[in-house]
Amino acid sequence: MSDDPELPAALFERIDVGDDLQFYEQPRFVTHIDDATIAALTDFYRERLAPGARVLDLMSSWVSHLPEDRTYASVVGHGMNAAELGHNPRLDAWHQQDLNADPRLPWPAQSFDAALIAVSIQYLTRPVEVLAELARLLAPGGEVIIAISHRCFPTKAIWAFRTLAPEERLRLIALFLQRAGGFEAAVFHDRSPEAADPLWILTARRAGEED
Repeated sequence: MSDDPELPAALFERIDVGDDLQFYEQPRFVTHIDDATIAALTDFYRERLAPGARVLDLMSSWVSHLPEDRTYASVVGHGMNAAELGHNPRLDAWHQQDLNADPRLPWPAQSFDAALIAVSIQYLTRPVEVLAELARLLAPGGEVIIAISHRCFPTKAIWAFRTLAPEERLRLIALFLQRAGGFEAAVFHDRSPEAADPLWILTARRAGEED
């Protein structure tokens, strides 16, 4: 999956290499972080996403954790299960696609001002290609927000996220962003609530001058 010596193929190995669309065929109307951590992520989105922004919620489901007191120009979702996406009240439109099979996304360049990946990047076997697509889709000055915690579907998560310590996972995501190109240096934010699931966030601005 990678011929980059800093990104050996072993990093992306999974226990279950079967069809991902089949794995996600049955909807799961659950959340993958606890309520306090969801609230912390929502607060972070409230701080970072400007009202009127065009938002892409990548690897989404039936909830987007966006603040209810903010209005955006559009919220477009991508995910693996049509029933989950169809039940998400924040989505103005949605698109179902297996990014591990094809990381190319269908929207024109500079379609969005922000792209979100919430507790899902651990399932990407081609993360550099997906992040390169986000660089293409974001307007200059737009931001990608990648949130991770410590839960996952272990059989579908790549080896790196099953095995590496949290700080190593974050460095790896920063390396993915660097390899993708088009982003400024990633910035780390620890928004972990007390006595709750951890919340570690990397943000990176799309390089280039804003209009």
